[in-house]
Amino acid sequence: MTLAFVVPGLDEATSEKAIAILQNRLSQEQEAALVLKHTHWNVTGPNFIAVHEMLDPEVESVLAQADETAERIATLGGTPDGRPDAIVRNRTWKSFDVEGRAGTEEYLKALIEYYDAFIAEDRKAVAELDELDFVSSNIIQDHVQQLEKFQWFMRSHLA
Repeated sequence: MTLAFVVPGLDEATSEKAIAILQNRLSQEQEAALVLKHTHWNVTGPNFIAVHEMLDPEVESVLAQADETAERIATLGGTPDGRPDAIVRNRTWKSFDVEGRAGTEEYLKALIEYYDAFIAEDRKAVAELDELDFVSSNIIQDHVQQLEKFQWFMRSHLA
C-alpha cells in the first residue's frame, strides 16, 4: 500500500495497519446498510410498519458510520475502497441469511445475530486500534455505542 501522506505522530507502518483495520470495518458498514435496506423492503406481518420505520434511521446511521470510516482512511493517507467487490474481499463475518419476504420476528432475530458479529468485529477493531491510533479507535468506539443501542431496540421489540 502506498500512502499519499501520514498524519503527524504516526509512522507509515502504523498508518497502514490502522487503514487495513478501518477498511475491514468500512466494508462491513457498507454491507450492514444494504442488509438493513433489504430487511426494510422485505419484512412482513402485523408489526411491519413499526419495524419498517424503525430501520430507516439505522440505515442512515450506518451509512454515516461508513462515511466517517472512509474519511478517516483518507485522513490517514489511504484510499478507502467502497466498491462492492471490496465488501466480499474483506468479509471476515458471516453473511446475512434471510432472503425474500419474511416476518418481523424472523428478520429481527437474524438482524440481532448479524449485529452480534458486527459489534464483536468492531470491538476487536477497537482493541487493535487502541495500540495503533487512538483517534481511529475512538471513531469505532462511537460506532459500537450506536450499534449496541439499535440492537437493544431490536431486542426490546421482540421482548
